Amino acid sequence: MNRLNNVDYIIHKLSVLAYEIEQRGKLNLLDLHRHCEDFYAHFCNELFSWQLRNLNVVKPNAEAIDLIDHVNKIVVQVSATATKSKIESALAKDLSAYAGFSFKFISISKGAAELRTKSFANPHRLTFDPQCDIHDITSLLRYIGSLGAAHQQRIASFLKKELVAEVDPVSLESNLAAIITILAQENWRQNGSPPETVPFDIDKKIEFNDLDRARDIIEDYAIHCRRLDGIYNTFDREGSNKSLAVLDSIKGFYSKHRTRLSNDDLFDKVVECVAERVQESANFTPIPREELDLCVNILVVDAFTRCKIFKNPLGYAHVAA
Repeated sequence: MNRLNNVDYIIHKLSVLAYEIEQRGKLNLLDLHRHCEDFYAHFCNELFSWQLRNLNVVKPNAEAIDLIDHVNKIVVQVSATATKSKIESALAKDLSAYAGFSFKFISISKGAAELRTKSFANPHRLTFDPQCDIHDITSLLRYIGSLGAAHQQRIASFLKKELVAEVDPVSLESNLAAIITILAQENWRQNGSPPETVPFDIDKKIEFNDLDRARDIIEDYAIHCRRLDGIYNTFDREGSNKSLAVLDSIKGFYSKHRTRLSNDDLFDKVVECVAERVQESANFTPIPREELDLCVNILVVDAFTRCKIFKNPLGYAHVAA
């Protein structure tokens, strides 16, 4: 994903998580609240370079404090309730063991902008600046927007692994078939060469092409290539050679941009081009962006594993060097 797509993806994932927490909370379903303690520990570690641990693992049912970083002397309360009384209740607990620590409050579902303007009783004198130490989804996203592209990519990759949505196989196959049809129609050349049949080591190809960010994508989506192969075979048995047309389209994007881009940037560009081609088609019936990204990544990863894009480490691939 490019920088813009990374930010869009992060916004989507955190917003959906916040919405689900709020809705499940209304039904008194608190399993996701508990999961968020671990999630936000790892998320903040990735985001701020902290070293948080879930205190409830070490000290079950710890009062007021959910997460702790002994190295940076930080304690954190993670809550779906964003009120002044909630924060002051936490600060009023016996926190004498955390003298010299800073206190952070993370609202995981509700906005907390108003709280940042208030003053709070802090009897144990933990370091606590409401303007800087009260976080919500909006403030976290604003901070993420100020980060460099590489850091945003790491955050997006973390969210992909941590917030894995259940894949509906029927919906996935339907979406893939629709996108394959679009790409096959949009490919006017349709002169593709047969897919590479000589086996090779995917890890070696990733390393040979110096793919770092793309490694996670390739490893995550390669498991869907068998499903995609079945869809291609169904089309091909019907006499419409859509597999070669789609693979040739993807190779075309790769060939167009490989003279000025390489490695991860080139992989991201191919994914971006495929998504744009699909969205620009008059035959495209809009689907959620997350579902589109899933299908496009599967198609590009499949083209990678078939050696239609990027160099084969053994040197016999038919893709241009």
